[in-house]
Amino acid sequence: MEHFIVSARKYRPQTFKDVVGQQAITNTLKNAIDNNHLAQALLFTGPRGVGKTTCARILAKMINQDGTQSPDEDFAFNIFELDAASNNSVDDIRNLIDQVRIPPQVGNYKVYIIDEVHMLSQSAFNAFLKTLEEPPQHAIFILATTEKHKIIPTILSRCQIFDFKRITVKDAKEYLKHIAAQEDVNADEDALNIIAQKADGAMRDALSIYDRVVSFSGKNLTRKAVTENLNVLDYDTYINMTSLILENNIPQLLVTYNDILSHGFDGHHFISGLASHFRDLLVCKDQKTIDLLEVGEQTKARYFKQASSTNHQFLIKAIDLANDCDLKYKASQNQRLLVELCLMQLASINFGEEKKKPEASIVPAQAFEKHPTPLSSEEKKLVRDNEHTETHAEAPKESQLPSGENEIANSYCKDDKNDDYHSKKSIVPTQDRVEKEVEEKPEKKPEGYSEEKSKEKPSDIAELPQQPQRDPSKQVEDKPKATPVKDAGIKKEKVSGLSLKSIKKKKELEARQQAAQPTKAVELNGKFTETHLQMIWNDYVKKLKNQGSKILASILETDLPRLRGEHQIVIELPNDTMKINLEREQNKLMGFLKQKLENTHLRLVIEINEQSAKKYAFTPIEKYNKLKEKNPLLEKLRTTFDLDV
Repeated sequence: MEHFIVSARKYRPQTFKDVVGQQAITNTLKNAIDNNHLAQALLFTGPRGVGKTTCARILAKMINQDGTQSPDEDFAFNIFELDAASNNSVDDIRNLIDQVRIPPQVGNYKVYIIDEVHMLSQSAFNAFLKTLEEPPQHAIFILATTEKHKIIPTILSRCQIFDFKRITVKDAKEYLKHIAAQEDVNADEDALNIIAQKADGAMRDALSIYDRVVSFSGKNLTRKAVTENLNVLDYDTYINMTSLILENNIPQLLVTYNDILSHGFDGHHFISGLASHFRDLLVCKDQKTIDLLEVGEQTKARYFKQASSTNHQFLIKAIDLANDCDLKYKASQNQRLLVELCLMQLASINFGEEKKKPEASIVPAQAFEKHPTPLSSEEKKLVRDNEHTETHAEAPKESQLPSGENEIANSYCKDDKNDDYHSKKSIVPTQDRVEKEVEEKPEKKPEGYSEEKSKEKPSDIAELPQQPQRDPSKQVEDKPKATPVKDAGIKKEKVSGLSLKSIKKKKELEARQQAAQPTKAVELNGKFTETHLQMIWNDYVKKLKNQGSKILASILETDLPRLRGEHQIVIELPNDTMKINLEREQNKLMGFLKQKLENTHLRLVIEINEQSAKKYAFTPIEKYNKLKEKNPLLEKLRTTFDLDV
């Protein structure tokens, strides 16, 4: 069998231009060599697998080349690598110092690469200080570490520090794509992207994962093979879960999450990945942040499609809920329930939201329930006669009322806060002619009619009952100002809304309505028992279930309310999440209780008691113990027949 060389060694960079993702550092080192500005001690620090030791070897090779050597010359006799993890004593440093004094036999410099330098002991650091500060001209020290904070400051002050950064997903994917082309491996973009994300910024880890997946799938590297081999949740899972959340499909959400757990995935990993997925969807909403989405082109199109069906408010709320669940996961006693509750809350964010339909002329009846001015029996009869005339008499559909009747209709429709034209029109059809004067028609006028009397306005509504009763069949003819609108010979003249006449009328109506309004809200203080309270409480729970609010109904069923004093209703909940959900709907609940119990002084007190959570049996032993509590003879049956649980 031919010896196999792992990709991390086979494709180790041999020049600075081959190093991935560290252009700033490689350019600095290359310029320092060209300009002869190289320091005597260098410190390379950064995460694992980002090229610290590789850059040290390339640097040692470049400073010894004078153009006469072969390109494959590695100057092995000039490069000394020391593992500080196992050579961390004072004696090891003293042996190193003794070797430094000997000049190189080949090349110009002896390079000492000390890996994991933070593992040196305090005494070894102190023994190394003098040599590190003033080494011989032919010696250069390169220190490499992943934990710079563990190195004493006196060592740091004597070194030129280079901070290596994590390799981005894009750079790692491109390098893996280059290696796959060299190895004749057909690799999907999404598959390489998942490997780069799994590596978490380390190129060596990415190459190790690549070798492992290629060994599993052969020359055809697909996204499905990568996710199956690495046991990671791919984009399909999160896109499918988000679609179920947007559809408010809570049952299927719980079933899908159960399938995820049955495949061996961790709930913590799932909820953190779901939060990242919502973040990626939010990134897709703005053209400026698209570069932050580190996925393949095919997957990016799917992200854009799903992001178009969401809004910013939903995504921000979803990220907040998922992140909160992520923070509480480790401290939770029932971690599965915590994630399931989070999924149900996510599916309930946009539940029940309906698009508002424009209602141009329809006003809800509640707008007219603000204590309308009471009418006398004779005034009501006058309004009914007017409506009957408008419906049955052979007259035009739109006509004017006399000024006294206009005032009655206006006082009936108008309250102190709402002077809406359409509101008045919906009750009294003729009210839309309140502020108009019509020129008189050149025809025979009723007896006793004059211009002065037609313009007079009654000074008080109380004088209306003294007017003579009209025959409904002759109602239109008796009106001094009711003229057919369709007659071409009539011209209309509008009165300004700021005229003295209209302002005076409005002030009179406001004064009348203010006098008729109650000065103080009605307070109720009905007596009730705790049993009656619990019955009303259960009625509200049934009402919520019929409306589809299953989550809030289950919270209210957690504990029966108790009566503390005369006006305090106390309920105990097992956690803060339930308390927050109940506080959001507290106003509706208390409004229902106050109305049914006829007491406006009621107050709701929510207390947290973690011991009040219901204990459910999951394992066979727990189920057996539950049954044994109900029927102790089960234990005798088990021991008699020597049964196992």
